[in-house]
Amino acid sequence: MTTDYTMARALLNDPLTNRGTAFSLEDRDRYGLHGLLPSNVLTLEEQIDRRRRMLEGMDSDFHRYAFLRELQDTNEVLFHAVVHSDLPRMLPLVYTPTVGEGCERFSQIFRRPRGLFLSWPNRHHIRAILADPALDRVKVIVVSDGERILGLGDQGAGGMGIPIGKLALYTACAGLHPAEVLPILLDCGTDNEERLNDPLYIGWHSKRVRGAEYDAFVEEFVSAVDERFPDVLLQWEDFAGKNAYDLLGRYRHRLLSFNDDIQGTAATAVGTLLSAVRTTEVPLSAQRFLLYGVGAAGSGIAEMLVRAIMAEGVDEKTARATIWPIDRDGLILSDMPDLPPQQVPLARDPADIADWPRIGNGRIGLEQTIAHVRPTVLIGASGQRDAFNEGAIRLMASLTERPVIFPLSNPVSRAEAHPADILRWSEDRAIVGSGSPFGTQGVTQVNNIYIFPGIGLGALAARASEVTDGMFMAAARRLGELSGEIGDGGAGLLPPITALREVALRIAVAVAEQAMAEGVAQVAPEAITRDAIAAMMWQPEYA
Repeated sequence: MTTDYTMARALLNDPLTNRGTAFSLEDRDRYGLHGLLPSNVLTLEEQIDRRRRMLEGMDSDFHRYAFLRELQDTNEVLFHAVVHSDLPRMLPLVYTPTVGEGCERFSQIFRRPRGLFLSWPNRHHIRAILADPALDRVKVIVVSDGERILGLGDQGAGGMGIPIGKLALYTACAGLHPAEVLPILLDCGTDNEERLNDPLYIGWHSKRVRGAEYDAFVEEFVSAVDERFPDVLLQWEDFAGKNAYDLLGRYRHRLLSFNDDIQGTAATAVGTLLSAVRTTEVPLSAQRFLLYGVGAAGSGIAEMLVRAIMAEGVDEKTARATIWPIDRDGLILSDMPDLPPQQVPLARDPADIADWPRIGNGRIGLEQTIAHVRPTVLIGASGQRDAFNEGAIRLMASLTERPVIFPLSNPVSRAEAHPADILRWSEDRAIVGSGSPFGTQGVTQVNNIYIFPGIGLGALAARASEVTDGMFMAAARRLGELSGEIGDGGAGLLPPITALREVALRIAVAVAEQAMAEGVAQVAPEAITRDAIAAMMWQPEYA
């Protein structure tokens, strides 16, 4: 029998077709794989067990991250089966907090191409690059320009770790087939001197392109995507504040797209708050919010909070009056020069604080604001480590019986406080949610993974023409209800990580129903039932 060795090696080298030692004897006969594989045939379960033993033998989470990335580039089914086998253990290795170091050291561990690096020097070739037939099945794109990676700042081409990680979560939680997802990095250069001075840095060695040239580059990309993938869902990820808002505003009605840092973070935070206020038995409209960090994520949270409060029958002015925003220059006031557009509607009137004491440079800091506002909710989205110090937390706990405190910044090294410290300083009275998994008993992980997979799945199921604010609000409200429906009977603010596929499914149904109600769905109502959406979700098994 003649063996086609080209086909045999192609099967083994393609992560979408490779099964490694799980190729059956019949497959080895059929495709000429004998000799290329060891003789023993393993089941998928045995392969999972072998990889997990290797993971546990490693001495750091970064090495585990690198190992899993290499496995993903070798055998997609096995990678996702390993992740699916223990979500609480694997998700922190695949994404936050470990992905932060993965982005910082991306050039060191780069082995095989995954996704697309669309660089400024190749800007005129984007359509040709996207024409690859291997991309025909793509349904979801996550794109970043690497400028604001988590709380770590500009990582340039190393920011590709974020789209890769986010799409792994789309598969793990929303059941997107690995061939249906595409990570993209828009390489516009970097202003990170450490990267530019590193001869091993894999990105374009140049300062960032900005202004009109940057806008033209992104427009070329969006036009090419719209032409090649007219029904794709595009998720903007980790763009710097102004670009994040500008791109969302420019393209959200033209292309099925959303910004996870602005909208996904907001829906996750508000959904978790809705769960928390049931514990405090104080409605959202009666709470007082102190928002520490008002960039893309913080301002997104604030605007969704305003809409959620207004839904309780409060007018917009009264709703905004419950929110007190603090940024690096202290309490944000309307007479401050050069306020970013997203901060202007949130800025406080200087007359509100005329008799307050000031700190350095005339600023009003965190503790001064706590003392005067007596907030019931403190949310951190600043990326400033230890910003919530002991004095601030003890003061807040002295003024509020059950303070709700969410240090949401990622990774762990950028969190505003350690949850265990918050609990100790508040004498265990605080209701705490953190952006990263700290492993602290009684603390809920408030991570976008609870929202964006369901948003994406619901938008695709409805074939929505756009992702509306109403769809995000529907997702937030559904998330706020789920702790009492899934898992441990409501002991946590959110369902357990083990239930994330069920969470994504239920949120997808709510999102698709909202798309239908708003008239942006392009399918018949029977296409957005729970069973119909569940049938779209892929399982990591060898076909």
